[in-house]
Amino acid sequence: MKLYRPATVAVGVLFVLLGGLTRLATPEQVFEEQNLEVVSGTIGEALRFAGGDSTVTVTRMEFAKSVVEEDDSDDGEPLETNGVYVALEWDTVRGVKKPDNIAATLTADGGTVYLPIEGPGDSGIDFPTAGFAKTGAVVFEVNPTDLKGLTLNGRPSGMLFNVLNSYVEVDLGIPSEDVAQQLVDGAEDHYVLPQPVTRVASS
Repeated sequence: MKLYRPATVAVGVLFVLLGGLTRLATPEQVFEEQNLEVVSGTIGEALRFAGGDSTVTVTRMEFAKSVVEEDDSDDGEPLETNGVYVALEWDTVRGVKKPDNIAATLTADGGTVYLPIEGPGDSGIDFPTAGFAKTGAVVFEVNPTDLKGLTLNGRPSGMLFNVLNSYVEVDLGIPSEDVAQQLVDGAEDHYVLPQPVTRVASS
């Protein structure tokens, strides 16, 4: 009997140590609980970003079979796809504190993650100088059979562990496969990717 008690204590200590090491080995879980503020919304909602007074709004969603830049001097061919392009037009308003640019992805209910296309144009989300607002668009090439529950996810491009970071989630309003199919069937032949425009922010 006396031999089992020291062994039991030793095993208990070992499990405690292993538990601590496991937490150290997965800092992203601790990070997400303590340093990540999730701001959720839908198309048309201005979402506060990076814990400050800057906002980002997805103003419009468009489905298209090809993408071309809005540039009169560009005679390039439209960028086509065997899937479908999802274009999200956005509006950012810069507050006093400059937030990081947004690293944007799309996530479907099935778990598929889509990255923005690398061209044409500057397909990203960023902020202007203080007191100004900016509009632009970000484009994703997606599988037309994997659109249910599609969500735009935006993280600061330079996330830090020792400060509060905002994680933006925008529900794109595709609740079912039927709705997704209607959007695909109604896709435009061409989406003209607008040039980013900076303006004075309204008070």
